Amino acid sequence: MSASASGFDDLQSHAARLSGASIAGLLKDEPGRIEAQALQVGPLYATFARQRYDARAWEALLALGRQRDLAGAFRRLFDGEKINVTEGRAVLHTALRGDLSQAPAAREAHAVAAEVRQRMRGLVEALAASDVTDIVSVGIGGSDLGPRLVVDALRGPLPGRFRVHFISNVDGAAAQRVLAPLDPKRTAAIFISKTFGTQETLLNGAIVRDWLGGSERIYAVSANPGRAAASFDIAAERVLPMWDWVGGRYSLWSAVGFPIALAIGMDGFEELLAGAAQFDAHALQVPLDSNLAVRHGLAAVWNRNALGLASHAVMTYDQRLALLPAYLQQLVMESLGKRVRLDGSPVAADTVPVWWGGAGTDVQHSFFQALHQGTGIVPADFVGTVRNDDPYAANHEALLSNLLAQTEALANGQDSGDPHKVYPGGRPSTTILLDALTPQSLGALLAMYEHSVYVQSVVWGINAFDQFGVELGKQVANALLPALRGESKATDPVTAALIARLRG
Repeated sequence: MSASASGFDDLQSHAARLSGASIAGLLKDEPGRIEAQALQVGPLYATFARQRYDARAWEALLALGRQRDLAGAFRRLFDGEKINVTEGRAVLHTALRGDLSQAPAAREAHAVAAEVRQRMRGLVEALAASDVTDIVSVGIGGSDLGPRLVVDALRGPLPGRFRVHFISNVDGAAAQRVLAPLDPKRTAAIFISKTFGTQETLLNGAIVRDWLGGSERIYAVSANPGRAAASFDIAAERVLPMWDWVGGRYSLWSAVGFPIALAIGMDGFEELLAGAAQFDAHALQVPLDSNLAVRHGLAAVWNRNALGLASHAVMTYDQRLALLPAYLQQLVMESLGKRVRLDGSPVAADTVPVWWGGAGTDVQHSFFQALHQGTGIVPADFVGTVRNDDPYAANHEALLSNLLAQTEALANGQDSGDPHKVYPGGRPSTTILLDALTPQSLGALLAMYEHSVYVQSVVWGINAFDQFGVELGKQVANALLPALRGESKATDPVTAALIARLRG
C-alpha cells in the first residue's frame, strides 16, 4: 500500500491546516467541544477535548476507521475468526470474560473458560482452608505483568486473605529478595508459563521448588500442562490450562489470574471479568463515533501519523495504579511494534510510539520539566479516580488538583518576559477518570486499552497478536551460555570481548 493510498495523507493535510492552532483556541472555536469529545462508559469517563484535532479532523479519523472496517474487525475478533494470521490462530481473550458471540468457536471458548474458573475456585477454597499465608507467583511478561498490576491495585480492602508476591526477572537477586522474609512452611507457589520453556520461569521455578523443599505446594498454569507437570513433578489436579487462542499479554482474564483470585478473592476476580465484559459489549456494539475504544485508538493514530509524535506517556494519579505504565508498555509495544503489514509488505506509516510513564505526583518532580519545556511534545494519558478509599481526604484533593493543574498547564502553557520561564503549551492529553478503583472499573479500563490497541492495529494493517520480535534475543542468549561458561567462543567480536571481561 502506498502512502498516498493509505488514508494517512488526509490526516496530514488536516494537521497542516491546524499547525498554528492552540488547544485553547480549539476550545474557543468549537463551543460544544467539551461535550462532543467526552464519553462515559460504565465506571469510566474520558475527555479528549485537549487533543490537537478539531471536528473536521475527527471526521477524517472516523472516515479512516470506516475505510478500515473497524466495526467488522471487532465482529471478527469476538467471533473467533483467525485474525492472528501469522500464527493461524483465533484471538478469544474476550470469551474468557463474556458471552457476546454466537459463533461456535467463541461459544466453546467461553464454556471451557467457565469450567476452568470453577476448578480455580475450588483450588482457592482448598488453599484458604490450609495454613498457607503467602503465595509466590513465578512468571514473566504476560504471565507476570497483568496479575502483578491487578494484585497491587486491588490488594487491601478486598477479602482475599493471601499475601501474593511475584518473581519474574532471571536475576537471582529478585528471587532472593522475595523469598527471604517468607516461611517456606506457610508458602505455596504458582508457576505460570504458556509453553513451560521460558528460561526465566524454569530457573526461578527451580529456586522456589528447592526453597519449598518439594513440589507438594506448587501449582502451575500452562498451555502445555503435560510439560508443566513433568518439569516440576506437579500433580495434574494442581495444573490449570490456558490456550493458544489467548496471547500472554491478554491472559490475566484466564487461569493466569489465579494469583489475582488468591489476592482479592474469587468473587473479586469475577467482578474484574464482569467489568471487562461490560466494556467489551460497548466496543462491539456502539457506533464508531461514540465508541470509547475507537476514540482512544484513533487519537493515538492522529498523534503518531498526523503529528509525528514518537512517544506517549501514561501518568496515574492513584498510587495503586503505579504499575499501569509497565503493563501498558507490553500490551501496546509488543502488540503494535511491527514494521510489516498482515501480508508481509512494509507498513505505509509509522506504527507504535514508545510508551512510558509513572505515578503522579512523584513524576512531576522527575521528568515533567521535559514535558513542559522540552523541545519534543509527548502526548499523555492522565488516569485518576474520582473517589478514594483511604481516610485522607485532603491528600486526595491535593492529588486531583495536581492532575487537573498538569493537564491544564501542558495544554495552555504560560507566556513570560523571561524566555526561561515560558511554557509553550500545546501538549495534548487525554484524561481518564474511574468512578472509584474497584475490580469492575479496573477490568473496564484494561479492556479499553486492549481494544484501543486493536483499533490501531486494524488502521495500520498489522497483526497485534504475534510477538516474533522477542524471540531473536532469547535465541542468541541461549547460544551464548556455553561461551559464558568457557565451553565455546562467541562469533561476534564485541560480544567476545565482553565475555572475556566478564570471565576475568
